Amino acid sequence: MTTATRPQLAHLTEQLNDLKQRGTYFKLRILEDEQGPVCTYDGKHVINLASNNYLGLCEHPKLREAAIEATKKYGVGSGAVRTIAGTMKIHMELEEKIAAFKGVEACVVFQSGFTANAGTVSSILGKEDFILSDELNHASIIDGARLSRAKIKVFRHKDVAHCEDLLKEIQNEPGRKLIITDGVFSMDGDIGPVDKLSELAEKYGAIMMVDDAHASGVLGRNGRGSVDHFHCTQRVDVQVGTLSKAIGALGGYVCGSRDLIDYLYHRARPFLFSTSHPPSVAATCIAAFDLLEQEPERIERLWSNTRYFKEQLTAAGFDVGGRTTPASETPITPIIVGDGKKTMEFSRALFDAGLMATGIAFPTVPEGKARIRTIMTSEHTREQIDHAMETLVTVARKMDLLPKQDS
Repeated sequence: MTTATRPQLAHLTEQLNDLKQRGTYFKLRILEDEQGPVCTYDGKHVINLASNNYLGLCEHPKLREAAIEATKKYGVGSGAVRTIAGTMKIHMELEEKIAAFKGVEACVVFQSGFTANAGTVSSILGKEDFILSDELNHASIIDGARLSRAKIKVFRHKDVAHCEDLLKEIQNEPGRKLIITDGVFSMDGDIGPVDKLSELAEKYGAIMMVDDAHASGVLGRNGRGSVDHFHCTQRVDVQVGTLSKAIGALGGYVCGSRDLIDYLYHRARPFLFSTSHPPSVAATCIAAFDLLEQEPERIERLWSNTRYFKEQLTAAGFDVGGRTTPASETPITPIIVGDGKKTMEFSRALFDAGLMATGIAFPTVPEGKARIRTIMTSEHTREQIDHAMETLVTVARKMDLLPKQDS
């Protein structure tokens, strides 16, 4: 029996119907086994180009073992928020491990990268302050900026000169100034100008913050991120990272001075009002940071696969950025289609042909810049990459998405 939609929520049904008419409505695909380079979604065996599992740590045996042992020793949950009764010794060990890895005084772990960004920005600034934010920064930064009630100034993507112009406009205004950028931008895969923005922050006495979610495990020494990549560890006041991408588990973290972290312990709302990580997750993350130090060849394989895949895509005639969108510089490699409906149709056709490659359309990316967002990992084999390329080219030609071949 179908229950009629209550009129109070009829506007949601109308908006969903609009998505269906536009061709951008989607259903969640369901993973039935491990998050690997080849896996099973919706009962179909596919090559996976959609995962953030950069280094294959989601299924690493050492991480599995760490999770099992921690569960046996500590149980399945912490039972409380950190500030009441939920701070376990293993949580402190993880924070110390990350701080040492990043080369900073201290670290605090959040329940997700999103809450790390939103909770930090909203707690360290107030309505009398200013935020200078790249126009393509992650949604969690945008939400944190809004929650802070600070005055928001948006500079053009990676445009350091525009950021300085905005700083000049407000340099005599009362209130703190915060410059914030992604280290790697999650939709286009380009690298933020962390070094140049850090110079600006020093010049104008601004706080410098970097979201390194997609740079952690990918850039810098042993995956220390974009801040390390640009040798800016001592010039960046707030480093945000994630535990749910290259690290292979779940959560986010903020690194910086001891005072910054102690302040976030007292004022960051997601930290104060969310139960802490299960001990199995904390143990898994500790093991992952050990592996970053012990197995640098994973990062080398990731970059070797990335270069090979980009070369093949470019040679085939795909737009992988650099025309109407920023050029990708990392394992995030978008295939720009433009039209949202056509992009989602392309994604579905690829899946039917055995390739998991997710379509991304408005509002996640601007209108007219819809894309298939692919991510290469260290665990893809050349045979899998070649098979994926063959599928991409075959389906794209059938859909008239590639330039015509010379006869």
